[in-house]
Amino acid sequence: MIDKTVPDAAAAVAGIPDGSTVLIGGFGRAGQPVELIDALIEQGASDLTIVANNAGNGDTGLAALLAKGRVRRIVCSFPRQHDSWVFDELYRAGKVELEIVPQGNLAERIRAAGAGIGAFFSPTGVGTQLAEGKEAREIDGRRYVLEYPIKADFALVSALKGDRWGNIVYRKTARNFGPIMASAATTTIVQVDEIVPLGMLDPETVVTPGIFVNRVVAVGERPWLDGGAFVGGVDLEGLPLAGPSTGSGTADTAGPSTGSGTDGSSGTADTAGPSTGSGTDDTAATGNKEVDQ
Repeated sequence: MIDKTVPDAAAAVAGIPDGSTVLIGGFGRAGQPVELIDALIEQGASDLTIVANNAGNGDTGLAALLAKGRVRRIVCSFPRQHDSWVFDELYRAGKVELEIVPQGNLAERIRAAGAGIGAFFSPTGVGTQLAEGKEAREIDGRRYVLEYPIKADFALVSALKGDRWGNIVYRKTARNFGPIMASAATTTIVQVDEIVPLGMLDPETVVTPGIFVNRVVAVGERPWLDGGAFVGGVDLEGLPLAGPSTGSGTADTAGPSTGSGTDGSSGTADTAGPSTGSGTDDTAATGNKEVDQ
């Protein structure tokens, strides 16, 4: 019988050794596997290379892992923002290495690893410091630089639901880097709010099939959700936020909006409410017609 579930987050991250390369999902706080990161801190692995979109927010999650001195090198596209004080201090002190990768290249390099692509040419970064030392080529009159896949030993991913076979369903834009990271690591570990019986997940909604997943752990529903719907949350200091609003929401505490919400980029974050503008999750709204993405 195939059963990829583990009893707790500690069991999920057991065996991650020092010196590992770890993909960590999330766009800021949206979709960040905080419980798995906390368990990794307790587990004690160090000298890690972390690949993520950001370099931590506030003092929790990835920022906490950095603060503990467990990260030797971070590969990301957006290291600095108003609440990245942990990374800022470490970087200025020379205590962490940084590789900046443009966001599109970062996503494609991770995806390429999962797809078995040896390398690819990208126009992003041509003529900048990011292209220094890289092979360049002109194709159809346009300059490109050669980029290589980003493979990892482990991937830590957050999702909404899963089953014991490892089939995974995400919540709206909390999926972000999750699917491509799940396919690009030797061992993929997924935290979900809920593990459901086999057959309960509609195959049409499964974004990451179980073949890419090695371990699944249930961490319980987020305090700002109720049955998958946003009901409120806390800010970076742990203070309660107001409930659903009629304005455009922000970050992963946005309420229902009549426009498009933001989470530091376009779209809605992992707790963004319904919108009559751009769609989320598996479909994008185009007027009154929904088109599969």
